[in-house]
Amino acid sequence: MSLRRPPSPDEPPQRTRTRVGFHLARWLLLLVLAVLTYLLFPVAGGPAAPSLEVGQVAPNDVVAPFEFVVLKTPAELQREGDALAATVRPIFDYRGSVLDSVTASASALFAALDSANDVPGLIAAGRAHGVTLVPDEASFLLTRGMRARYRRAVLDMVRTELARGVTSNASIDSIAAREIVVRRAGTERVVPRDSVISYARFLDRRRFRHPAPNSSVGDQVFVKLLNGLFRPTLVPNVGDTQALRDELRASVDSVKDVVRANERIVAAHEVVTPAVRDRLVALRSELVRRGGAEGRTVPSGLGQFLTNGLVLAIFWLLLTFYRRETYDDMRQMLLVTLLFGIVIVGAAVNFRFIAPKAELIPIPFAAMLLTVLFSGRVAIVAAAVLAVLLGSQSVYTPEPALYISLLGGVAAAMGMRGVRRRSELLVTVVIVTAAYAFAAITVGLRMSWSFSAVGASALRGAVTAVISAALVSIALPIFEALGRITTDLTLLELSDPARPLLRRLATEAPGTYAHSIAMANLCEAACNAIGANGLLARVGCYYHDIGKLKKPQFFVENQTHGLNPHDKLKPDVSAAVIRSHVKDGIAIADEYKLPDAVKVFIPEHHGTAEITYFLDRARAAAGNEDVPAEQFRYPGPRPHSVETAIAMLADGVEAALRVLDEPTPETVRGAIDHLVSQRVESGQLNDAPLTLADLDRVKDEFVRILAGTYHNRVDYPAASGGLSAEWEASARA
Repeated sequence: MSLRRPPSPDEPPQRTRTRVGFHLARWLLLLVLAVLTYLLFPVAGGPAAPSLEVGQVAPNDVVAPFEFVVLKTPAELQREGDALAATVRPIFDYRGSVLDSVTASASALFAALDSANDVPGLIAAGRAHGVTLVPDEASFLLTRGMRARYRRAVLDMVRTELARGVTSNASIDSIAAREIVVRRAGTERVVPRDSVISYARFLDRRRFRHPAPNSSVGDQVFVKLLNGLFRPTLVPNVGDTQALRDELRASVDSVKDVVRANERIVAAHEVVTPAVRDRLVALRSELVRRGGAEGRTVPSGLGQFLTNGLVLAIFWLLLTFYRRETYDDMRQMLLVTLLFGIVIVGAAVNFRFIAPKAELIPIPFAAMLLTVLFSGRVAIVAAAVLAVLLGSQSVYTPEPALYISLLGGVAAAMGMRGVRRRSELLVTVVIVTAAYAFAAITVGLRMSWSFSAVGASALRGAVTAVISAALVSIALPIFEALGRITTDLTLLELSDPARPLLRRLATEAPGTYAHSIAMANLCEAACNAIGANGLLARVGCYYHDIGKLKKPQFFVENQTHGLNPHDKLKPDVSAAVIRSHVKDGIAIADEYKLPDAVKVFIPEHHGTAEITYFLDRARAAAGNEDVPAEQFRYPGPRPHSVETAIAMLADGVEAALRVLDEPTPETVRGAIDHLVSQRVESGQLNDAPLTLADLDRVKDEFVRILAGTYHNRVDYPAASGGLSAEWEASARA
């Protein structure tokens, strides 16, 4: 059960009216967003353009209110363009310069062979010109007469066959067309594909000019010579061929159908065909382009407005029941409304001035910010609500905008969950980009998108991810200030020991600094154990005693042995000095501009507890119990959060356990139980949302950490560099 006292069930009428106004102010923000969405996004609906799918039966006649065109889908344009491109005959260019080059190479090759007088010389000469001969083949060419015969045969093959035009095997095999275009000497000629001589056919024709047809070695020599000299004289012109294909693709008419004014699109009780559905979708798009005037009616407008409001209400209900601290804070509600409004306006600007593409809706921007400002759960619900709200608008309905924007928004929220440094936004960019890519692939498979359409969708998602991350890094400090929210990124910056205030604490009040560090370890572990904000607790502990910087020597942890200024002061004066460190701490926090979430640790970690040491001294000096306790009490308030309540417990436990002579696990547990019971019985935790089960887990964490901190250590001998018991005794003497 909670330690917080339950409110009284009897509320006066005035308070009831106040609560009504409280809720009304917050739900009016929802209405503002619903109206904004209604005004920015046209309504295409009503009798003029009913939403009917293929196979449904039309309830009424649908007549075109004006003339409009039905455009082909990207997939249809792609298919028609590919079909037209396939009709283009591949273009091949004849290159006479290649024939001259091959002829010159052949003459040079045989000149080199003629200069050789032995087998090694022939092999070396052939290798120098790209022909690899083995000894048997070189021996075959050793006689000058044989070389002359091969010279005539090779040159004949080059001058006759290559002159006709020969292409490579790969070039001709990759063509599916039955005909090709051959450009030669400024003319073009269409020839059958099968009539083109490939390199394989070129080699086959060697038998007509073979200088040694009955010799296998001679044939190997002939093939090697031809292979080493061969260069295609018929070369595919890929650039010109592709240009012709692109030109035909661009010539595809984007209009699939034209619907005349007053033409009946579908009759009542007719089954909707794919062609009818395309006409209805085109009519809705045209209504949207024209501002929805022809399709907007009072019922359709009211229905759209109520739809917007009900979708937004999902998020408002989440805040009402499961995120009460945000719902109660009007500044944070205004911040949420502003963020939703930015996304709605951004989506409207997108479809009006850029393109009605779901990937460009800035939902990832809102999801990233909400994750850092509040939590990943809040951001995921917000992303889902915005995806439904904007993805269901008529301008985005031709494509699966809801699905695409939902994936992008949820991925942004999930990617930001582990971000503890601003540089780690890049990881979120990668995650969001991947989510949009998967969305593009899955939608492309379902809707038969082309590769280029899938790639364009993924690219738009990547652009949105990068821009969203960049805007978050700029907008985050602004939104933190507007909502007075302290994010984990700010807390991490405040936890840096190099911060000026922490450096001052470490040098001017080292005992207080050491106490704050030890207390922070206790508090963070305990908060993490019960699901509270451990990072906030740690940072709050770092700064909870900064007020002691005003008079550090008046606090025992900063005093040297035998020097205590309180020995010369009256108890009430000493208590006033001790109590003043709370006020001084708040003043220093304001000076260094610490956020409220951290500053609240300064007064609440003491609550309204009594300064019992000086109260007892005052009563002992007065000889009675009539000394008023109010002069010896901290100003408060009592802890109002889990983190400050645990800080109060950790502060008392860490300081008190320093006086234990034998801090065994049993004594540590007993001391912790006693100190926590004191705080509970004195009512210091009445305003904190802690349960008894939470307290048990907190105490367990305290025991676990402190038992390890105060464990026994080995008494190392002095000879090995340790400080033994003997040394300690001699030092005291």
